[in-house]
Amino acid sequence: MNRLKKKILLWAVFMFCVLFAFSAIAEDFPAQPVTVIVPWSAGGSTDMCFRVLAETTAKHLGKPVIIENKPGGGGTVGPATMVATAKPDGYTLSQIPLGVLRMPHIMKASWDPLKDFTYIINLSGYTYGIVVQKDAPWKTMKELVAYAKANPGKVTYTTPGVGTLQHVTMEKIARKEDIKWIHVPSKGGVEVLTSVMGGHIMVGAETSGWAPHVESGDLRLLVIWAGERNKKWPDVPTLKELGYGIVAASPFGIAGPKGMDPKVVKILHDAFKKGMEDPEFLKTLDKFFMVPIYKNTQDYTSLINDLYIEEKENAEIVGTKKN
Repeated sequence: MNRLKKKILLWAVFMFCVLFAFSAIAEDFPAQPVTVIVPWSAGGSTDMCFRVLAETTAKHLGKPVIIENKPGGGGTVGPATMVATAKPDGYTLSQIPLGVLRMPHIMKASWDPLKDFTYIINLSGYTYGIVVQKDAPWKTMKELVAYAKANPGKVTYTTPGVGTLQHVTMEKIARKEDIKWIHVPSKGGVEVLTSVMGGHIMVGAETSGWAPHVESGDLRLLVIWAGERNKKWPDVPTLKELGYGIVAASPFGIAGPKGMDPKVVKILHDAFKKGMEDPEFLKTLDKFFMVPIYKNTQDYTSLINDLYIEEKENAEIVGTKKN
C-alpha cells in the first residue's frame, strides 16, 4: 500500500511539474521569433501572401515571424518535416495544404493528419486556373480538350506535385472527357509557370500566381475553378459552367505539432487573426484573387476532420488508394 501511495504521489508531482512548465511557457510566449513553414517555392502566390501575413502578424505577436520555404511532395514535405523535428512549443508552425489530408490515403505517410497536428487557424483559399503559353494553339478550354482527344497521350500538363488539388482536378477533367494527358509534377507554383512560359510543358494548372503573367500577356487563361467568373477576367468561364460540376477553393490554414499548450495556441490564433484582418494582407489576398476564410481553432479542427473524409475520394482519382 505504501508503494502504491508513493507511486501516486510521484505521479501527482510529475503532473504538477508538467502543468507548471506549460504555464510558464505560455506566460513567456513568445520569447523568440516564430517560424512558419511555407511548403511551396519562394515567389509563388502562397509564399507572397504568407510573407505579408508574417509582417502584419508580428506587430501583434511582439516577435518576428519568419517564413521558411520547404517545397516538395505536393506541399507535404514542409508539414511532415515539422511533425518529425519540431517541438510543440509554438515556435515552428506550417501552412497545411489539402495534400496533407490526401496523401495518407494514397501511400504510407509519416504523419497522421488527425493526430500529429495542432490546428490553429484557417486563413483563406485559392483561385485556381488552367493556363497555356501565349501563342498556344488553344484559345478556349473546349479547343484544348478537343486536341487532347484527337492526340491521346501527347498533351503534357504540370502541377505543383502528385496528389495536389491541381492534379486531382486535372484528372477529374480527363475522366469526364475520356482523354489521356500526361502529368509532369513540378516542385512548386513558380516552376509550373516558368515551365509553361518556356514551352517545356503545354498546360499548367495552378493557383493565381499566374495572374500577373496573364495580365502581361505571357500566359493565356482558359478557365478558372471558382464558383463564378472573376471580375478581372469576365470572359474566362468556370469549370462549373462548362459542365464539369467542379468548384475548387482548397481552404488552408496554420498548424503546429501535436501536443501544443492551448494557451500558446490561443496567443498564436489571436495574433494571426489580427494579422489576417490587416488591410495590407487583405490587399495581397485580393491581388491573387483569394478571399479570407477565417475559422477559429475549434472550427478549423472540425473542418479538417470533414475534409479528411472527402479526400478519400480524391485519393482514388490520382493513385491507388491505400489498403
